[in-house]
Amino acid sequence: MDDLHDLELLLRSRIPLITIETREEKRVTRLFGRLAVRLAMPVMSWSATIGLQRIDYAAAPQRHASEARQALGQIKATETPTIYLLLDFHPYLEDHYNIRLLKEIALDYQSLGHTLVLVSHELELPPELAGFSARFSLSLPDTKQLEEIIRDEADHWSAANNGGKVRTDRRTLDLVVTRLRGLTTVDARRLARSIIYDDGAINAGDLDRLTRARYQLLESGGALSCEFNTTDFADVGGLEKLKRWIGLRHNAFLGADTTPDAPRGILLVGVQGGGKSLAAKAVAGMWEIPLLRLDFGTLYNKFFGETERNLRDALKAAETMAPCVLWIDEIEKAIASGDYDSGTSRRILGSLLTWLSERTARVFIVATANVIERLPPELIRKGRLDEIFFVDLPDTATRAEILAIHLRKRDQKPIDFDIPELASLTRGFSGAEIEQAIVAATYLAREQQSAMNTGHIRTEIEQTRPLSLVMAEKVAWLRAWAKDRTVSAN
Repeated sequence: MDDLHDLELLLRSRIPLITIETREEKRVTRLFGRLAVRLAMPVMSWSATIGLQRIDYAAAPQRHASEARQALGQIKATETPTIYLLLDFHPYLEDHYNIRLLKEIALDYQSLGHTLVLVSHELELPPELAGFSARFSLSLPDTKQLEEIIRDEADHWSAANNGGKVRTDRRTLDLVVTRLRGLTTVDARRLARSIIYDDGAINAGDLDRLTRARYQLLESGGALSCEFNTTDFADVGGLEKLKRWIGLRHNAFLGADTTPDAPRGILLVGVQGGGKSLAAKAVAGMWEIPLLRLDFGTLYNKFFGETERNLRDALKAAETMAPCVLWIDEIEKAIASGDYDSGTSRRILGSLLTWLSERTARVFIVATANVIERLPPELIRKGRLDEIFFVDLPDTATRAEILAIHLRKRDQKPIDFDIPELASLTRGFSGAEIEQAIVAATYLAREQQSAMNTGHIRTEIEQTRPLSLVMAEKVAWLRAWAKDRTVSAN
């Protein structure tokens, strides 16, 4: 995107008020300095500390106009058409006198020809001014520009360290660029500088640091949490069809070129403890991108409209972290309507559905659900999510794989155990139930002061009543529902 060209078009469209939400104030000032030459039009900036000052050439500031009312009064009295950058003007928009002055300047645009550009980190115009305004957003650096920023910071480090070279490799550099996507030029440069100047290298250990640093910029109010230790699909037993589906869409989601057919998300339904949540983490681990978890419980607010606003803020924060995976666990609980919520659940569902359909940021949704009958049909139609996968109880081969995974996690060698026997004994067990049997066996072995063996695990398995037995009718109904409505993840 060419910011200079787009700003020029906006100015030529004769809109009296322009708002720019950004922390890159100097970048905005430089852009308007160049526009002053293109348009042969004076450009002045205003701030509470300096007053009014020309920016297209060196000029002494007019400090007598440091008060907002004075500055607006002077602007209204000036007959030469001018562009005015009002820096950090947002606190003064609470003053009705200032609002009226701004409106009068906008109303007199045909005779005055002034364009007022409000620049701040956060801006919300009052209703009286909204009809006279347009919003402009600075473009974010693309992949090529981000790599140039990293190389520029590496050159600075080399110059400060007697020509030493910053150590890295192509794959790690590409992953760092991916982590920096969606950041402003200033933030991307700051984070690149921090990882380079730390040890003169860009390595795999910097990836989590970048994710944590980006997450700290979100200000999401607790609705989003970031999972820093995502699990690779190698640590998930079974789910072969889901793994293949995700693998085929890696390049389409993370490729440098945007595509209208980029993957949008999936819904995972199935038996509790079957590995749906672990699969959500594994998608992020396989694609090596951040995983955000949306907690609907923290969104709800007793004040009318606040819950929907909290959701919008959380989704906007997720877009800031793009490319990323957004995990919505037990989504049916979040959008289930109640008799006493004043329609909040329906409004939350409407806001979520609109965002799912219209979002352009690379945010891949992984929603999980246990009680599928509570899911509204609007949510599960194609277009908002790509596919619905059913995560069934693991078969014999998958149970053997799960047993081996959890034994290795506890520093045990699977070869020392009778895996085929244990896989047979755990028929009807979920992955979570198999793990708990192994956990219980470690305590039993410790009590007996012996090394854990097949017998310990067998004992715990025989004492476990799996969910598929306790709630056999429910599991059978769930399987019947999923047979013709979903794609098997296994």
